[in-house]
Amino acid sequence: MKRIVVSVALALVALVSSAQMRKVQNKPYIDLRPLHFGISLGMNLQDAEFRNIGPQVMDDGTTRTIVCDQDIWNPGFSVGVLGDLRLSDNFNLRVSPTLHFGSKRLTFLDFDNLNDAGQPVHSTQDLKSSYLAVPFDLKFSAPRFNNYRPYVVGGFSPMINLAGKDQEYVALKRFDGVINVGLGCDFYLPFFKLIPEIKFCYGLTNTLNKDHAGELENAASIPFAKCIDDCRTKMFIFTLYFE
Repeated sequence: MKRIVVSVALALVALVSSAQMRKVQNKPYIDLRPLHFGISLGMNLQDAEFRNIGPQVMDDGTTRTIVCDQDIWNPGFSVGVLGDLRLSDNFNLRVSPTLHFGSKRLTFLDFDNLNDAGQPVHSTQDLKSSYLAVPFDLKFSAPRFNNYRPYVVGGFSPMINLAGKDQEYVALKRFDGVINVGLGCDFYLPFFKLIPEIKFCYGLTNTLNKDHAGELENAASIPFAKCIDDCRTKMFIFTLYFE
C-alpha cells in the first residue's frame, strides 16, 4: 500500500512539473495589437422569469386563476462578430454584435378547469425570439502561461427582439437590456486564437408587452395573456470565438 501511495505521489509531482514547464508560444505578439477583430459561433439556452398575478377578475365579473412558467430549456443558435480594443496588459474592451435564435416553451396551468384526474388543464406556447444583441464587455485576463490565458468578463448588452407579433398568449417588447457575466480562456493555436466562453445574461427591464392582450382576437386567450405582469430575460450562452 505504501508503495502505491509513493508511486501516485511521484506521478502527481511529475505531472505538475511537466505542466509548469515552459513551452514554445504560438502567436507570441497577438495580444499586443491595439485593435483586432474576430467571429463567433455558439449555442444559447433562453429562459424567462415570470411574475404571476394570481386570481384575476375579468370584465364579466368572473375570477380566473392561471399560472405561467417555462418548464424546459430549448437550445438555440448564436452567430456574431467581435471587435477587441486593448486597454492594458490585462484589460480589453470588447464589442460583439450577435444574433441569438431560440425559443421559450411556456406552460399555462388553468386552475379553473380540471381534467379527469383533478389536475389543472395545461396549455403551451412556443415563444420564438430572435435577438440582436450588442454586448459591451470589459475583459480581465490573467497573465499568459504557455498557450492559454484564462479570463473573466462582464458588461451590459442592449438587445432588439426581431420576432414578429402573432396571436399567441404572450408577446414581448421589442427592446431589452441585460447584464453579462462570464468566463473563458484564450487558447493560442499556430494560426489563430480559439476562445471558448460561457456567459450568463439577466434582463434589467420588464419585457412583457402588456398591450398584447387588447390585440388578441380570441377572447378566451385574454385571461392567459393577463396572468403575468412581469417578465425578465435570462440566457446562458456558450460561445467559440475565432480571432
